[in-house]
Amino acid sequence: MKRLLIDTNIYSYALKGEKDVVEVLRGVDEIGFSVISIGELLSGFRLGGKELKNRKELDQFLDSPRVVVYPVDEGTAEFYAQILNNLRKTGKPVPTNDIWIAAVAFQNGLKLFTKDAHFQAIAGLYLV
Repeated sequence: MKRLLIDTNIYSYALKGEKDVVEVLRGVDEIGFSVISIGELLSGFRLGGKELKNRKELDQFLDSPRVVVYPVDEGTAEFYAQILNNLRKTGKPVPTNDIWIAAVAFQNGLKLFTKDAHFQAIAGLYLV
């Protein structure tokens, strides 16, 4: 079974129909999505003028049988702390929410599909 976790930006690219993103997503059995990404999207929706439309699209996506929403718990916090400390040692900053998303990927043994290059600074994280 092919499984991966998608970063928030991949959701946005998929909605826009970006071919390379859609192609990768069609080839997986399970699309993981973090509650952190949901929070980022909801925050953005509130700032825009299409909140209801955007929420409806997100709800439809989350209702897909291939989509699994991954929560954050104490285990995730352990991975977060390890990633953050490693980044501090190397002096490579990564946005806090993205550290949480990487922690979800580590905790659940998932590759992360993203277009954000700063994830490359996180040692051991498998990227698509």
